[in-house]
Amino acid sequence: MKRSVLVTLAILLLVADAANSDEYVIAVSRETHKNPQWARVVDALVAKHENATVVTYDKHVLDSLDALRERHPRYTCFVASPLEAGRQFVADVHRLTRQFDDDPYTDTLWGILTGFDANNALEIAKHQKPLVVRKVASGTEIALEMCTQGLWYDELVKERKVVKEAGGEAELTRGPADTTHALAESLTDYSADLFVTSGHATARDWQIGFRYRNGQFRSKNGEMFGVPTDGKRFAIHSETPKVYLPIGNCLMGHIDGPDSMALAWMNSVGVRQMIGYTVVTWYGYGGWGVLDYFVEQPGRYTFVEAFHVNQHALVHRLDSYFEDAAKVEVSLEFGSRASASPNESGRALGLTAHDGQGLLWDRDTVAFYGDPGWTATMARQEKRYDQQLTVNGSTYTLTVTPKRGDDSFDPVNVNGSQRGWRPIVELLPHRVGDVKIIEGADLKPVVTDDFILVPNPRICDGSRIYRVIFTASRID
Repeated sequence: MKRSVLVTLAILLLVADAANSDEYVIAVSRETHKNPQWARVVDALVAKHENATVVTYDKHVLDSLDALRERHPRYTCFVASPLEAGRQFVADVHRLTRQFDDDPYTDTLWGILTGFDANNALEIAKHQKPLVVRKVASGTEIALEMCTQGLWYDELVKERKVVKEAGGEAELTRGPADTTHALAESLTDYSADLFVTSGHATARDWQIGFRYRNGQFRSKNGEMFGVPTDGKRFAIHSETPKVYLPIGNCLMGHIDGPDSMALAWMNSVGVRQMIGYTVVTWYGYGGWGVLDYFVEQPGRYTFVEAFHVNQHALVHRLDSYFEDAAKVEVSLEFGSRASASPNESGRALGLTAHDGQGLLWDRDTVAFYGDPGWTATMARQEKRYDQQLTVNGSTYTLTVTPKRGDDSFDPVNVNGSQRGWRPIVELLPHRVGDVKIIEGADLKPVVTDDFILVPNPRICDGSRIYRVIFTASRID
């Protein structure tokens, strides 16, 4: 949706002056910014991010489009009270941030900074120390070989637990039949830096066992509780900063009131950044793919970058393999199914209308909460392939080197939905224009103003160095 320039300028207030292409912009409604407690959240971000610009809008976040388009920031933080940060707000932020230029991709690394209350949001806004993820805990199978240290409990097989100690190999062991206390302790005593969940959930609970009876996590008034199968509820509280990936959970990102799970994760469990579906999830590309980029390419992307790179991959899939799908706006009502028919290239890959519907369903419904300028990264581990971007004047070279022979581009782990085969994506250090491909056109690269994407080759020649060279002018 686009508003006329005259209407937008009439209702838009620019609180700070800045040149085009600001590094960091804060967008906030005028009503929220007038609230002294929430103004402190904005002020904390301004103090934290040098030369940050503040943009306020009257009522609708879409009204900030002209100001954001003019600045085209690398990072955009949407400060919102929990009353504002609902399902429609998340979808509108997705749609808004794809409109800064003419390509179909998201144009800024955005996050929605909210909390159970202004004090919780302020705590998140003030947190500065970067997080390096060394300990991972999960309620579903993950690729521990890509982690320094971690553990996971199987949501499909009772009493199955896998543990990896620092410097060791992942080992299968036996866990409790009811993992509620064990998973809670991974957040408290174990102090996991990253927590991963999947399985059944609502906006009020996480149902831990997917194929067998297990306990639950539940939220109430900004607090988190464990409820084992014996019904004896206990409080879960952690202050250690962490990031959270509810990759396969329905509604975990849906903020529909003070009892929502998302607010309890931020307020009670120390979560500083998280993603989460605001709707029922049935396809999975928008959630599980963040695991592919963040955990399975450890150290390559920050948490916020992994989320947005996966969004780029999703939009590329829609734009490349379905008829006019990138222009379709989807209703957020459960059961709605927008039409998306595969084109000739899509049919050649075996994609169907079901895939198009799933991608459209996921595109605008996964939230990213937290300060997008705060960095959380996995501790570096050896990856299946190396990628390096070099810049020499106006010449840019992306080099991809297979490290696992002919299996280098294969999925690392296939637990979940829509796993693996993600495109290779490199974020550019600055915006570019007037792009001309010099070498590597056979790889079908897509170069936008701020990233280069190379579709996963799938069949890997382990002896080949994959390279894309292009020239481009810098946009300041």
